[in-house]
Amino acid sequence: TRQKKKKKKKKKKEKEKEEKEKEKEKKEKKKEKKEKKKEKKKEKKKEKKKEKKKEKKEKKKKKKEKKKEKKKEKKKEKKKKKKKEKKKEKKKKKKKEKKKKKKKEKKKKKKKKKK
Repeated sequence: TRQKKKKKKKKKKEKEKEEKEKEKEKKEKKKEKKEKKKEKKKEKKKEKKKEKKKEKKEKKKKKKEKKKEKKKEKKKEKKKKKKKEKKKEKKKKKKKEKKKKKKKEKKKKKKKKKK
């Protein structure tokens, strides 16, 4: 009977050991899961950050483009203005020339009359 008792004890110990092992495993698994979750979260955060960065870059690019466009527009405007000015100048000159001519004509006529 002593041997039987011993066997029982051994069995009990074995069972306990197994239980402990199982428990340990469970804990490990849980931990792993947690870690994975954490990792995922981190990854997500990283992604978000990346996205934000990209967005910022895009915005900057757009801004730059806009600026460029504005500059171009300004240049165009300037050119237009210059052209207009030139035209005006030409007109003025023409007018002046006409006036001069007229004056000359008048003078000539006067001279003729005098004669």
